[in-house]
Amino acid sequence: MSAAKVAALIYYPVKGLAGIPVDSAELGPTGLLDDRLFMLVEPDGTFLSQRKLPAMATLRAAIAGDVLRLSAPNAPDLDIPIRYDGKRRDVSLFGKWFGQGVVQDPDADAWFTERLGTPAALVRVTPEHDRPGWGAHRGLTGYGDAHALMITSQSSLDGLNARILEHGGTAIPMNRFRPNLVISGWPEPHTEDKILRITAGTATIGYSARGIRCAVPTVDQSNGAKSGPEPTRTLATYRREPTYGGGVSFGIKAAVLAPGNIQVGDEITVREWIPPNTDPAQPTSRT
Repeated sequence: MSAAKVAALIYYPVKGLAGIPVDSAELGPTGLLDDRLFMLVEPDGTFLSQRKLPAMATLRAAIAGDVLRLSAPNAPDLDIPIRYDGKRRDVSLFGKWFGQGVVQDPDADAWFTERLGTPAALVRVTPEHDRPGWGAHRGLTGYGDAHALMITSQSSLDGLNARILEHGGTAIPMNRFRPNLVISGWPEPHTEDKILRITAGTATIGYSARGIRCAVPTVDQSNGAKSGPEPTRTLATYRREPTYGGGVSFGIKAAVLAPGNIQVGDEITVREWIPPNTDPAQPTSRT
């Protein structure tokens, strides 16, 4: 098998907003440094995402020391101080996880509300935030959907795009899947499904579960608009997952088993493979 390498690293400071590619990153217990530690919520604390507001894809947040810089097309930038602790509010994800967030600057709330056309408030994880994932390796996560990392491979995207093109569609970029780690060098699509434990740089990563896709991959990340049925339509023809409620999968969710530093170009070493025709995630029994 060809040598696999880290092809891209991307983190998302605010859940649902544009990703920030980096050449190297610290990988901590909850994923890439600063990944999804901020979140936008509705007045009742329910999280906001591109599922409901695809325009979130056009908003960007960048961290510079203790400042969060917000930017968007045709809008003024806004710098706000990061509040690591202070006033709290109740927040929730998918009606399954309920916790708290540290309230950030009201100017940020006004900025997001104006950009999105709906009330939105910015929160950050609390200092004591401790949220486990689920699956073969549970790990921890910040405000990610349920896991520390989303991992995809270039061969999987190439295989998907070949099918889309075969049926007269238009190839899609990897950013539709909002990965944290993209792997190149595997000739066979969906090799990531088979890994149980890998190392990259000085970090060790463990498989948690298949990456079941929602409607977000149908959002064009460059303009924040729904772009049609792809890639979901094509994925549905060959990536149905009966043990995950019949959803379609692309990529895997993963946990950080040993923190470390990871860089684009680092070799991926598979330390343990999943036995053929098995899935240690046991998704039908998760709580």
